[in-house]
Amino acid sequence: MSTRVVVTGLGTTSPVGGDVASTWTALVGGVSGVRPLTHDWAEQLGTKIAAEVAVDPSEVLDRVKARRLDRSGQLALVAALEAWADAGFSVGTDEGTDGPDPLRIGVAMASGIGGVTTLLSNYDALKEKGPRRVSPLAIPMLMPNGPAAAIGLTIGAKAAVHTPVSACASGNEAIALGIDQIRLGRADVMVVGGTEAAVHPLPLAAFGQMMALSKRNDEPERASRPWDKGRDGFVLGEGAAVLVLESEEHARARGATVYAEAAGAGITADSHDIAQPDPEGLGATRAMEMALREGGLSASDIHHVNAHATSTPQGDVAEAKAIRAALGAAADQVVLTSTKSMTGHLLGAAGALESVATILALRDRVVPPTINLEDPEDIGIQIARGKHQLPDGQLAALNNSFGFGGHNVALAFRSA
Repeated sequence: MSTRVVVTGLGTTSPVGGDVASTWTALVGGVSGVRPLTHDWAEQLGTKIAAEVAVDPSEVLDRVKARRLDRSGQLALVAALEAWADAGFSVGTDEGTDGPDPLRIGVAMASGIGGVTTLLSNYDALKEKGPRRVSPLAIPMLMPNGPAAAIGLTIGAKAAVHTPVSACASGNEAIALGIDQIRLGRADVMVVGGTEAAVHPLPLAAFGQMMALSKRNDEPERASRPWDKGRDGFVLGEGAAVLVLESEEHARARGATVYAEAAGAGITADSHDIAQPDPEGLGATRAMEMALREGGLSASDIHHVNAHATSTPQGDVAEAKAIRAALGAAADQVVLTSTKSMTGHLLGAAGALESVATILALRDRVVPPTINLEDPEDIGIQIARGKHQLPDGQLAALNNSFGFGGHNVALAFRSA
């Protein structure tokens, strides 16, 4: 019998809230975090909106520590510190007091793009002022594993520190890796999640050139509209989310509060196109089926899916096909939502933030709405257009994340 893995801590900083409580309240209330960009550089862009974090990390972190981190690292550390404390741990404790054995603590913190703002700002400094103006901290700040390393150093993680990079599936892949590390006996506690901070003119221009972004600049709150026939692309977001995973045995021994069980994960690849999903969602279907099998779940156990649904014409429909294929007749009882309608698309942090939302939906028995759904596609599955109450009893839910390159990751969570 495989080791049961449970979630004992949550942390986030998002476009709709600076912590888990404020983020969850906003999501259930259908509050959008998409706003006009106020930076001077935004005027040259076709898309002038984004979902920046509601609370700047400089308001939370020590100023000296923050200056040594890329923005993606700052956001990751904010979320990780909240999750670590939420799990009942303190920074700097030793084995024998109230902390876990450092040799049994691991980290898997993902990012799709990494320290892009540090990279670009230092390249600008090099061009304009010469090599002596490049920061000596540029490399540790821009490297994609910088956020994971910062978390590992802060909590004293000595099992292993990982950085999965699989585009917009990265956050969910980090959680899947954390589950595996515990089940393989390599760690008792894993701090897992994703972070992204790419609201910068180059990524915005690049996504714009791909025709991937919404241009609804005059109505930013209504721009992200998954499954709506009027959708015209996703909205770029930023933020971070972190889960603390533990073996059930370790959590029970210390009397930890359990949010949910991280029951299973499925990881597949489309091998179809670098940017477009398989139009039939075949790889996504297999990922969901794998997550169910690994979690010892049947399709009839699933009552909720937090979908990847980014608000792109092709992706939303392909995912709906995949969900119907994976769940069969049980899809009739499922309630879908896309919290990206409120947070925008956090790229490598998306899956982690949406895992937090999925876990809290199971805890509170309520599915957040998909806002801006005015003229929905007929996908054959119920979509929560307002907050939706889930039934009593033990429930399970799926969280999907898909990324450029054909990456598919599905996670299955079971209520505590």
